Amino acid sequence: MTRQRSAVLIAGPTASGKSRLALARAEERGGLIVNADSMQVYDTVRVVTARPPAEDEGRAEHRLYGTVPASRRFSTGQWLGAVTEILAHTDIEREVIFVGGTGLYFNALINGFAEVPEISPELTLQVQQELEPLDEAGRMAMLVEVDPEIARRLGVADPQRVTRALAVHRATGRRLSSFQDDLQEGPLQGWRIERFVLAPDRDVLRARIATRFEQMFASGAVEEVEALLAKRLDPSLPVMKAIGVREIGDWLDGLHGREEAITLATIATHQYAKRQRTWFRNRMGDWPRLGLEGQPLR
Repeated sequence: MTRQRSAVLIAGPTASGKSRLALARAEERGGLIVNADSMQVYDTVRVVTARPPAEDEGRAEHRLYGTVPASRRFSTGQWLGAVTEILAHTDIEREVIFVGGTGLYFNALINGFAEVPEISPELTLQVQQELEPLDEAGRMAMLVEVDPEIARRLGVADPQRVTRALAVHRATGRRLSSFQDDLQEGPLQGWRIERFVLAPDRDVLRARIATRFEQMFASGAVEEVEALLAKRLDPSLPVMKAIGVREIGDWLDGLHGREEAITLATIATHQYAKRQRTWFRNRMGDWPRLGLEGQPLR
């Protein structure tokens, strides 16, 4: 009889201690850690995207961290394809630990992912430029007009997700929700799965976020952004949207001071964490909740 394969899914907002919890689990059980964060797949920006440090990667095997050139776009479908390849070449006895903050990745693991045609970068950029002057309410209004079901599923008009939905509709004439309704089977079908969402107290999370960019500035974030900007990449690329890239870049250009750069990046991180929590609440409400770094909630 074939043994049922085992996976652990650890989701949570930024700065909640997901990577530390995953590392402890991997060291305890000899597990393989697979990145489930859409920004940590890119090279050049280890510090800016809070990727696990090299010493942690040396303590347990990590996959899909920093493996994609910053000059590329890496879709959820491509990530899922890479995961499927990893699983096919991983010992069936070995526990696989997925960790990150990208809700779509976890959804794809369990429920599968719709095959959506490739959207041209030019069209994506055009939509981004149209959305840029709009606030969340304005983005949501545009999304509701084109794809009310996607608007309902998202709950929050995240700029990247709205751009994706509008671009798909313009390119194909079909709503993104109709593609998603044609889901293929997820790669973890039939696996024994443990799943957790880290949901630490908001004040604790805010305090951790507040100190994050001070530490990043002291740990090489500025040098990373300098290296990234030296590549003169298309500003619409996902890696250029990583929190801290614009803020540090503007500081390097003399548009504001160091403390203001840190403050702006911290505010952006708070907003991102809020969007993550909303996704987890709306789409992963039945997942068990843990506190900071996997501690039991009080």
